[in-house]
Amino acid sequence: MPNDFVSVIQPTASKNTEEGGAEASDRRPIPVLPVRDTVLFPHAVLPLTVGRESSIQLIQSLGEEKTILVVAQRDARQDSPVAADLFATGTRATVHKVVKMPNQSLFVFTEGNERVHVGEFAQLTPFMMAEYVAIPDVEPQQSPEAEALQRNVVSQFQQIVTSSPTLSDDLQTIAINIDEPGRLADFIASSLPFLTTSDKQELLETPDVSARLERINKHLAKELEVQQLRNKIQTEVQDSVQSSQRDYYLREQLKAIQKELGDQDDTQKDIAELKEKIETAGMPEDVKKDALKELGRLSRMNPAAADYSLTRNYVEWLAVLPWGKTSSGEVDILKAKGILDEDHYGLKKVKDRILDYLSVRRLKPDMKGPILCFVGPPGVGKTSLGRSIAKALDRKFSRISLGGMHDEAEIRGHRRTYIGALPGQIIQHLKRVEVKDPVFMLDEIDKLGRDFRGDPASALLETLDPEQNNTFRDNYLDQPFDLSKVLFICTANQLDTIPGPLLDRMEIIELTGYTEEEKVNIAIKYLIPRQIKENGITEEQIEFPKESVHLIARHYTREAGVRKLEQQIGTVCRKVARKMAEGQTEKVVITPEVVHEFLGGIKVRVDTEIAERTKRSGVAVGLAWTPAGGDVLFIEANRMKGKGGFTITGQIGDVMKESMQAALTWVRSNAASLGLDEDFTKEMDLHIHVPAGAIPKDGPSAGVTMATALVSLLTDTPVHPLTAMTGEITLSGNVLPVGGIKEKFLAAKRAGVRDVILPRDCKQQVDEDLTPDQIEGVTLHYATRIEDVLAVALPKTQREKVQDEAVREEVLQAVV
Repeated sequence: MPNDFVSVIQPTASKNTEEGGAEASDRRPIPVLPVRDTVLFPHAVLPLTVGRESSIQLIQSLGEEKTILVVAQRDARQDSPVAADLFATGTRATVHKVVKMPNQSLFVFTEGNERVHVGEFAQLTPFMMAEYVAIPDVEPQQSPEAEALQRNVVSQFQQIVTSSPTLSDDLQTIAINIDEPGRLADFIASSLPFLTTSDKQELLETPDVSARLERINKHLAKELEVQQLRNKIQTEVQDSVQSSQRDYYLREQLKAIQKELGDQDDTQKDIAELKEKIETAGMPEDVKKDALKELGRLSRMNPAAADYSLTRNYVEWLAVLPWGKTSSGEVDILKAKGILDEDHYGLKKVKDRILDYLSVRRLKPDMKGPILCFVGPPGVGKTSLGRSIAKALDRKFSRISLGGMHDEAEIRGHRRTYIGALPGQIIQHLKRVEVKDPVFMLDEIDKLGRDFRGDPASALLETLDPEQNNTFRDNYLDQPFDLSKVLFICTANQLDTIPGPLLDRMEIIELTGYTEEEKVNIAIKYLIPRQIKENGITEEQIEFPKESVHLIARHYTREAGVRKLEQQIGTVCRKVARKMAEGQTEKVVITPEVVHEFLGGIKVRVDTEIAERTKRSGVAVGLAWTPAGGDVLFIEANRMKGKGGFTITGQIGDVMKESMQAALTWVRSNAASLGLDEDFTKEMDLHIHVPAGAIPKDGPSAGVTMATALVSLLTDTPVHPLTAMTGEITLSGNVLPVGGIKEKFLAAKRAGVRDVILPRDCKQQVDEDLTPDQIEGVTLHYATRIEDVLAVALPKTQREKVQDEAVREEVLQAVV
């Protein structure tokens, strides 16, 4: 779109000619030149670019008389304006010079003569012509106020010209030399580039010189304030830049001076210390290269930078880890054996495995650490055994509790991009122990959680694999760390909840429960001295006879370990401590009567319970495995008149239900050999119940017990007292082997059982897992068929039944 306006050149003052005054009274039509985005003031010179066809014809039609009307358009976007599109007030101007441009447009120099009011239009094409009426200035009266206003306008204009880089300083001189207030206002209005077209048109339409000066004064004051703010902002920015440059130069000079003096600031000292730590840490070359690279970045960073503390923490972690530091000293096998025997009673198999490992380590110091997993019921000494191993090896010990851990980042750490990121527990504990070959106890590995944050058990796969953990990569460090020298020891109560791939990486060592005799020995050797010390009394103030410890172990606890036993001993010690605090001075002997006084009545009556409940026929005692060790299990059968129904209760699983069906099928198929009618179920209903109905029970190992209970019920023959059994039954009457023999046997012994019936194929487990001391006092019977079980469990003659009654009475009378 051609634009008739290019720019405003520096206006010059021009004389008000006599001819101008004569022309003002002439009302004949003259050409009208519409212009965009500009206003021509009287006495100002304005160059115009004429590009529209009508405007070019207008300029070319001018003869000797070069007078035109310059009028601004209301809308600059209008290409073909009509009379209504122009302002009513314009300027009569003289065209001084016309220059032809290469693009066919004209460059026209015009000088404004006077304000005019545009009258009627005489023609509209090919260009507009209109009459006009001159608008004379309304001169102000001479007064101090008018002179002050004029001077203020000149002064402000001078300040604006001085501070503006685009306005020429000559404008100040011209403004000072103009005396007429009207011409001064027009000159300043035409010189100010920041005035909008509407502002200028408004000034052109103001004939009152005083009002025009007032408006100019307001515009100048506003612009002066804007310029001052702009200068202030620019000065502040410049000062800030100069200040930061100055600080930078001074800081660099200070560094250079400190370097010459051999003195360093705290930051530089820290950098130097970190570098020394990195050099002496014994890192692999690749890790060292990355650490020094990060340190270089740190030294170039401003301590106030956001990334400074993150980078510094990362470098510090790399520098303080024990990359090459190991426990010194050779393994002494005899000393290790002595420490293990001193700290733990029994556990022969476990101690042998540990001593085997120590022997191999003595012969091959660079061996990879095995991953041992101690599995057993609570309170048998799994965690304390780990401490003893560290003591025997003369190594640092660290324990990580995995119970309830459900975030993978706890093992492997967070990436450095996270706020508050840290390495995982493995690396954190290595930093604490300061050696790369400690004993790591991963406690409660069977209780790891799993949720949307990840699966810690899967994160442990790399950690617990001797073939992979020599390049263990923590997410935070993102550098390979050698864990192959670490001796990992895991503990668990049961293996069912440990994922298969993780279980495959560990060597399982089972810690079974203790017999009563072992518990008593552990109590006398370890628990009683510890509780005496912890409760503030001395060995001279209390005496624990062995029979009292037996009483507490047998009738106040029911567990495979010794944790509850220690709690009961602690209760006794606290009661004694109270007596001492109340003033008693003589020694307290813990007799059975004192035990009853301190701990209350007997809590557990398993042996008497077996004797009492097996009085009637249809009750047999089975053996069960539980995560807390073994336990005895009663199976009860009863019959009533009916039509062959069979009911099973006691919150039992599908496998146990199937065992009950198999036992009943075998009894029915062998009814004749058992002395029963072949259709004995025709007029009776049978019901088998497993008491403790609130506890879920499942598994095949009670099959022989159910068959025995059914035969006992149907032949009306009570089983032998203090007899327990375990084994799976088949439809053909075979007795199959089951697991957990040691736990089941120890549970039977704790319950006072004297005869235990086991499957023949379990004899090897008995020979390997049970010592002669443990078996002492219990008779073992092995069976291959259910007939073998019945032969041992049920009395054959009246004399045996009488003997059974005598044994029951003896057991029941012993506790009363």
